[in-house]
Amino acid sequence: MTDETAAAPPGDSADPPRKEWSRRSALLGLAAIGGAGTAGIGGLAYAGGRFPADRLTPARFADRFEQVYGKHAGFRRNHAKGVSAAGYFTADGAGTEVSRATVFAPGRTPVTGRFSLSGGLPDAPDTAPTVRGLGLLFHLPDGEQWRTAMINLPVFLDRTPQGFYARMLAARPLPATGKPDPEKMAAFLAEYPETAKAMAVVKRHPPTSGFHDSTYNALNAFRCTNEAGDTVPVRWSLKPAGPVGAGSTTAPPGRDHLFDALIAKVAREPLRWRLVLTVGRPGDPTDDATLPWPGDRRTIDAGTLTIDSVQTEAAGNARDVNFDPLILPDGIAASDDPLLSARSAVYSQSFTRRAGEPKTPSPVDVTKERR
Repeated sequence: MTDETAAAPPGDSADPPRKEWSRRSALLGLAAIGGAGTAGIGGLAYAGGRFPADRLTPARFADRFEQVYGKHAGFRRNHAKGVSAAGYFTADGAGTEVSRATVFAPGRTPVTGRFSLSGGLPDAPDTAPTVRGLGLLFHLPDGEQWRTAMINLPVFLDRTPQGFYARMLAARPLPATGKPDPEKMAAFLAEYPETAKAMAVVKRHPPTSGFHDSTYNALNAFRCTNEAGDTVPVRWSLKPAGPVGAGSTTAPPGRDHLFDALIAKVAREPLRWRLVLTVGRPGDPTDDATLPWPGDRRTIDAGTLTIDSVQTEAAGNARDVNFDPLILPDGIAASDDPLLSARSAVYSQSFTRRAGEPKTPSPVDVTKERR
C-alpha cells in the first residue's frame, strides 16, 4: 500500500488478544509495500528488530524514509498521504474451501480501510504512476482481526529487505534533475536482476484511472488451512466490481485529483471489489514476491468488499491503525517469504516515532468543497 503498529480505533487493539496471537508473535517482522519504477519508492516495514545491529535495523529504515522525504510530524513515514474508509465484507462461503478463517464463512464483517499513495510526503501532488495502496482491517468475532496491506502493482519490486533498502538508496532523486543517478541505478539493477525483471512485469500493467477501479494485490504468499487440515499456498487480490478505465497521460487539474475523484464517487454510491483467492500449486514460489504465479492457477471468488464512506484521517478511524499483514486470523498463516519476516518492525518503529509527535491535520480533507 502501505504503516506501523498503532493505537487502534475504539473497540480495536493494536495488539490482538494474546490468547489468540501468542503463537504468531514470533512471526511479526518487516513489510514491503511500495513504489514502482526507478523513481518510485514504496514502503518497507520491520517490527521484530531481527537484523544484526551492524546491518539493517528498523531505525535505519525509518531514518532512510525521513532522509528521502523529510520528517513530517504525526504522519506515516511511508504512504503518508491518505484517507480513512469504512465498509463491510460479505462472504459467500466459497473461501471456506481453502481456509477455516471466520471471515470466509457466509455473512457480513465490518471493515476499516485506508486508501493511500506511496511516499513520505503527506501533501504530495497526485500522479497516475504513484503506487496506490489499500489497507484493510476486518473486525472478526471475539476480538480476532485480519489486517492486510495491498497495492496496485502485479508484483513487488524486491525479493528481500536488503534489496529494498538498496533500491531506496539507488532511486533517490538527484537535486539537479529530480531523477535517480543512472550509474547508481544501473549498478543496483546489475546486483539485483530480479528487480529489473519485476519492473518489466509492472510496465505491462499500467495504472487505471483512479483508486476506485484499481486492482489491489497482497503480493506475498500466505498459507491457508481449512477445517479438514489441508494447507495450500494462497495469494489474494481485490478486483473492482465496476468498469475499469485507463489512466490519463496528462495530469488533471487539482493537487488531490485522485483523492477528490474517490471522495466524489463514494458520496454518490458505494464502491465494490471482489476478493479473489489464487491457489498455488507445488513448486510455485512462496518466498519471492517479484515472481508472478502462472495465469492458469485456480481462483476462488470469496465475496465482496463494499466501501460506503470515507473520512478525513483523525483519531478514531484508520489514521492510527497499522495494516500489518501478519496480523492474521486462525486459518491464514505466513509463508516463507523473507519480506513477511520483517514487515511489522519498521511499522512499529515508524509508529513509535509519530505517536509522540504533534498531530497535523491531514492535507486531504474529505469535508472540503469539491470542485
